[in-house]
Amino acid sequence: MLQIDAWKRVLIVLTCVVGLVLALPNAFYTRVENHNDAAAAIELFGETPERAEALSGWPDFLPSGLVNLGLDLRGGAHLLAEVQVEDVYAARMEALWPDVRDALRPERATVGTIRLQPSADDELRVRISQPEGMPRALEVVRGLARPIQTLTGVGSNDIEVAGQGDELIVTLTEAERIATDDRTVRQALEIIRRRIDEVGTREPTIQRQGEDRILIQVPGIGSASELKEIIGTTAQLTFNPVVSRTGDADTVAGVGNKLLPSLDEEGTYYVLEAAPVVTGEELVDAQPSFDQNGRPAVNFRFNPAGARKFGDYTAENIGNPFAIVLDEEVISAPVIQAHISGGSGIITGRFTVEESTNLAVLLRAGALPAGLTFLEERTIGPELGQDSIEAGRVATVVAFAAVLIFMMLSYGLFGIFANVALILNIALIFGLLSLIGATLTLPGIAGIVLTVGMAVDANVLVFERIREELKTAKGPARAIELGYEKALSAILDANVTTFITAMILFAMGSGPVRGFAITLGLGILTSVFTAIFVTRLMIVVWFARRRPKTIEV
Repeated sequence: MLQIDAWKRVLIVLTCVVGLVLALPNAFYTRVENHNDAAAAIELFGETPERAEALSGWPDFLPSGLVNLGLDLRGGAHLLAEVQVEDVYAARMEALWPDVRDALRPERATVGTIRLQPSADDELRVRISQPEGMPRALEVVRGLARPIQTLTGVGSNDIEVAGQGDELIVTLTEAERIATDDRTVRQALEIIRRRIDEVGTREPTIQRQGEDRILIQVPGIGSASELKEIIGTTAQLTFNPVVSRTGDADTVAGVGNKLLPSLDEEGTYYVLEAAPVVTGEELVDAQPSFDQNGRPAVNFRFNPAGARKFGDYTAENIGNPFAIVLDEEVISAPVIQAHISGGSGIITGRFTVEESTNLAVLLRAGALPAGLTFLEERTIGPELGQDSIEAGRVATVVAFAAVLIFMMLSYGLFGIFANVALILNIALIFGLLSLIGATLTLPGIAGIVLTVGMAVDANVLVFERIREELKTAKGPARAIELGYEKALSAILDANVTTFITAMILFAMGSGPVRGFAITLGLGILTSVFTAIFVTRLMIVVWFARRRPKTIEV
């Protein structure tokens, strides 16, 4: 007998209702978007009358998830950046000098005095006063080498140490350079993603291209220059020992030192040791706050390793100045008054509230490990995006209308049932896209248009099977039941193979290809659900009420 259990009916109806409710915010896109932006701004910066008004534009008890519009639909900025991986070599050599110095100090009886020499960016040169002690110096410094923790570098160390006359030369091995390049690009990728996410942009595309390039596409941002400002700020924080203070910009800092200007005191410069005691990479948190005088500041906290180094240095250098350096400018150089334990502190300066908030954001995201060169930049205006939306809308409406008319003319009342299911199918697709926060692009619209055509395939298979069963003189109830039973295997086979294709596209593709794969895959799931369950439920309800003796499909 043609029948569906009550609990199944409730589950089918409930699924459709939930899908419609999730898709509802997209019908009021601008209002819901303003509501979401206001909620995010209130959480970060506090409530204002304008934000409160925008927040009240959408009820809190309704879902507020939207289908994010991609760069080609919304407009925005496109950048292709090349990571200057060579920058990291100089930083590595600079950071290695204190370790080499500390390792050789106990060997002074053998190697003599140790002096850092001017070196190329990718090497470290150290002169010893007793060249006859070079074998011992090489042995000691080689002990600083560490094995490379990558599959391609198995069995290799990170540094090579050689002697040339009275100079000891330290360089990175080729395997370490390859591993460093890969690590640098990955780190830059993650930091760019954090920075863009922190400022609240919607669904950016940030992915690696080739060995040292990064593609960045951010919908909804005003221009490529604005995007470059967001990701180009280095926010490189270091804590360096102060050698001296001067008012002469031409002061020679000396080997191993550097001359940096003061941010607060114009015309004042500091000679600092180039090797920092602690860096921003060892920060675990940074939050905007106020100092004891009520001025904007930033509280920071180190990880255990950074806290230990920070504490040890302050304990050993009470009474000495200690420079806080941000992007090659000395923010402040306070004198260490006491041992600072616990690994936390505060950065003060001439900040506004907004500047302290932005600084905290950048410090939490971390410093870019290397510079970026922008090879390509484009700004896509919202007008172009609107044209794309209109073109996609026209294509979808035309395809939708053609399918609706075809189904109604071909299958009559059953075609109308299929059309209702098709409308529900589109709503369910948008509900799922909103639920997972997916980004809709032009290829994604193409996936929806394709789904509109595919969505009726299952119903066509069922209806044609019902026609065949009616020709064998079976009753209408039995014909409908057999039609669904015998068409099920063909429906599943066709959709499973297409779904597998969509998964492969998603796994292997990137950008627009993945957008197409997402809408196609979700469309297959919703199409099977509406064809097998929703259409059947409508037919069962109709049949139970009318009890027709004959039916025409």
